[in-house]
Amino acid sequence: MELQRLDRITFDPAVMGGKPCIRGMRVTVGMIVGMVASGHERAEILALYPYLEPEDIDQALSYAAWRAEETDVAIGG
Repeated sequence: MELQRLDRITFDPAVMGGKPCIRGMRVTVGMIVGMVASGHERAEILALYPYLEPEDIDQALSYAAWRAEETDVAIGG
């Protein structure tokens, strides 16, 4: 798997206890991954959370895949 820049994944102790979130919002990577895993289509997720963008879902899944492989991921710039 090629390492890509994950500039939409943020960590802030004041937001969701420092869990990885999407663009500083109270939407965690785990929530997005859980929705995909439980069968929600991308279009459905985007309709339920209109402030999300398709790239947010892509990066959440990429981040989760890298964490599952226990590989360090460079976040931000």
